[in-house]
Amino acid sequence: PALRRLRMIAEIAAAAGSVGMVGGQTMDIQAEGKTLDPAALLTLHSKKTGALLRASLRVGGLAGGADEAALAHLTRYGERLGLAFQIVDDILDIEGNSAEMGKTAGSDLRKHKATYPAVFGLEASRQEAARLLGEAREAVRPFGEKGAVLVALADFVGQRRS
Repeated sequence: PALRRLRMIAEIAAAAGSVGMVGGQTMDIQAEGKTLDPAALLTLHSKKTGALLRASLRVGGLAGGADEAALAHLTRYGERLGLAFQIVDDILDIEGNSAEMGKTAGSDLRKHKATYPAVFGLEASRQEAARLLGEAREAVRPFGEKGAVLVALADFVGQRRS
């Protein structure tokens, strides 16, 4: 239906635009060489990967005719997964192997990027990523077997090396 298609377009536009990925990337560039407070770092990271993951989940739900309750579960999952993905990415920039990652490890440090490990430390960042992934898994528990692929995706994010 046309109204559903419009909602889907609005989701993608918001996630990609100034309140989403573009806004997050702008914040990221402007934050180079600066120390961000935890709230600003959360905003920055939530706008980047988190906005696109959240939108892709919501658009998929909308395409499938999900009701508002299911969309709320997908939203929570996408927000938690996106933030955890970004934190894991920050950790991998410190601990990762350049050959495995396909990019040079340590680039965030060299560019003085605003990252979770820079603000909270490595161990606290690991704990936060694990907590967020647990919340993501919980968010899709009501879907039962239909949510198994989303649980597996959260597991993958927690174990990824690249």
